[in-house]
Amino acid sequence: MIFITQLIYILDGQETIFHQFEAIAIPAISKYNGRLLLRVRPGEDAFIESNIENPYEIHLAEFETDNDFENFMQDEERKRFLHLKERSIKSVLLIKGVKL
Repeated sequence: MIFITQLIYILDGQETIFHQFEAIAIPAISKYNGRLLLRVRPGEDAFIESNIENPYEIHLAEFETDNDFENFMQDEERKRFLHLKERSIKSVLLIKGVKL
């Protein structure tokens, strides 16, 4: 099992476009032995300490294998809508890990 954490930073005013992309990308996770565990949109008061820009959303997902995650990233339907991601996301910090 691998875990993927994403800190997602979006462009100002592009929330609607970002949500359109997520409506396609998130359901595709389950097609590749994955599961979205958390999707958090923290308010400013949720941060106790921060030495980086606060993200718009935080996602935690799990996949059975690295290969499953790579297959999700190459999903053809998801790739058809990458233009929405490119128009709305400033950057993503992706952290890959395993359960200890």
